[in-house]
Formats: sequence, C-alpha cells, structure tokens
Amino acid sequence: MKNIFNHSHKEEILNRIDKLKPNIQPQWGRMDVAQMLAHCSSFQDIAMGNSFPPRSWLGRLVGRYAKPIFYNDKQVPRNMSTIPTILITDKKEFETEREKLKHKIIAFQNDGPEKCTTHPHPFFGKFSSEEWGKGIYKHLDHHLKQFGV
Repeated sequence: MKNIFNHSHKEEILNRIDKLKPNIQPQWGRMDVAQMLAHCSSFQDIAMGNSFPPRSWLGRLVGRYAKPIFYNDKQVPRNMSTIPTILITDKKEFETEREKLKHKIIAFQNDGPEKCTTHPHPFFGKFSSEEWGKGIYKHLDHHLKQFGV
C-alpha cells in the first residue's frame, strides 16, 4: 500500500494535484474541484492534529472492525459518506485551495510519522502513524481519481 510518508508517493500526489483544472467536472459526487481540495485539506488538519472532530456513534460501534477493510489496495467506494465537519458545501477558490493542500501535504511529510496526531480518527478510531500515512495517500488518491487525475 502506498504511503504519503514515502517521498515518491508524495511527489506523485503533488504532480496529480498540479494536473487539476478549475473547471474539471467530477466523475461522481457533489463537490466541485475547489471544494474537494478544501475537503482534503480539512482531512489533513485532522491527521496533523489541528482539528479534532468527535467520534461518531457508528464509528465507536464498528470503526475498529471496519478499519482492516479500508487498509488494503482496493479502491475506496464512490459516494462513501464523510466526516460531517469536513463536508464542504460553500464556494471555494481553486488556486487558494490547491496551494493550501499542497503546503499541508509537504508539511505533513516533512514533519514525519512521529508528528501524526494521537487523537482518534472520527470513524475508525486510533491510528498508528503508518495508518495515517497510508490513509492520507488513499484518501487523496480517491479524490484525485474522482476528478480524473
């Protein structure tokens, strides 16, 4: 499984982000490209320990059992529900959001695994730094594929 802490995997993601265009249409979902970038940036904030969404009741109930299903090389299902606090519905500016996300990805990788949050994921619960690195890559990959890059 790819991991955002791997330099070549991080560079791949950054190059794919650079291929996005402001008017590109999603292959699924409701977010436009700028909203998707803001959503991914908000997810970075969780992994970096800058945002602390509460655990959902469903996550508390089944999250730890569902975690192994997520940590594999299979694609994330389309239109999967998201963490309510990072569901972006307001208008966003494409270039601003793209640069913000790229900056956070670089900072996250530069800080290294030891700087990952110890706060639990809102659905899956406690993550190791390796799980955060793989989860960040998989989340970004999912949304970049949503926009065809």
